[in-house]
Amino acid sequence: MRRAVDPATIPATGAWREGDDPGPRRFADLGPLPLEAGGRLPAVRLAYETWGELNAAGDNAVLVLHALTGDSHVTGHPGEPTGAGWWSQVVGPGRAIDTEKYFVVAPNVLGGCQGSTGPSSPAPDGSPWGSRFPTLTVRDQVAAELELADHLGVGRWALVVGPSMGGHRVLEWAVTAPERVAAIAVVASTAQTSAEQIAWAHTQLAAIELDPRWRGGDYYGAGPGEGPHTGLGLARQIAHTTYRSPAELDARFGRLPQHAEEPLSGGRYAVQSYLDHHAGKLALRFDAGSYVTLTRAMITHDVGRDRGGVEAALAQVRARTLVLAVDSDRLFLPSESERIAAAVPGAGPVAYLRSRFGHDGFLIEHDQVAAHLGRFLRSVAPVLR
Repeated sequence: MRRAVDPATIPATGAWREGDDPGPRRFADLGPLPLEAGGRLPAVRLAYETWGELNAAGDNAVLVLHALTGDSHVTGHPGEPTGAGWWSQVVGPGRAIDTEKYFVVAPNVLGGCQGSTGPSSPAPDGSPWGSRFPTLTVRDQVAAELELADHLGVGRWALVVGPSMGGHRVLEWAVTAPERVAAIAVVASTAQTSAEQIAWAHTQLAAIELDPRWRGGDYYGAGPGEGPHTGLGLARQIAHTTYRSPAELDARFGRLPQHAEEPLSGGRYAVQSYLDHHAGKLALRFDAGSYVTLTRAMITHDVGRDRGGVEAALAQVRARTLVLAVDSDRLFLPSESERIAAAVPGAGPVAYLRSRFGHDGFLIEHDQVAAHLGRFLRSVAPVLR
């Protein structure tokens, strides 16, 4: 009753594997990568997708960076159904980020599970990295994306934009390589993870790592239903609660039971069924090892580390800057967006998405997101062709 998907039908890992249909993905093998916490990855591959073409001046490239369980498929390609992609109402032909004018690049983050090097990828000995996969930071992820930019021949991005975890990388881009970034848009994000955000992440990590099928991270190769799907699903339920606002959950579900189920007899309320549904969906498409790796990177996110603090680091940003917040966000609070805007020279006031949906407003309020990003992009990179 409490599971949206039968675990026996779920493969051990939702990771993309060699031999799977790559679809529109491309792959860049970028060589070894030194890591901020020490050591190195001996070989890094990033999966990515592109739309449009880099113009002769090289000034129309836009980098789109995804959130925690997102991927490179930000919008559709010719022949795909309308609406394919997680930001298809914002990116595409004639959209705010117009793929007929701009060369749009969306990588799958380092540590992810949709074709980029991560815990499910083969280590030098040919077996999956699993528990041996090293600790990554946001700076490591951006270092890999810098290599990707070189691989693609992009000397300077007209815009680097990303929501949530993607916004962490946007800020790191602007501080790490200011000469490579003309403008940035930080959407529903933060410059430094707070104690509360770390606490939410901690419970998600515990949910996965306490699942007996986690096996210390070495569950790759297990049969169907043998991966840590219960823990991953619970982690998703914890996270999804933070992605929505209390007002939206109450207005949508209240205390309604789920159809004929009776809570007094062990049945579920509708909101419980809703969370079970999202738990099952994620278990089908995502890898628990990548979830742990990326969540740990988010925990350590601090643009001010070894740079004199957040304000000192953000004062180094030279890119024209848009900071966009969701007014009902209870994960990355509007006050954290205000802190970014106050510290970045010339950033201007925070722009707000008015939404009852909470943090997920950046995925739902398409018209508002498109209006803000389109206006900003036209002002910083008015490409005509």
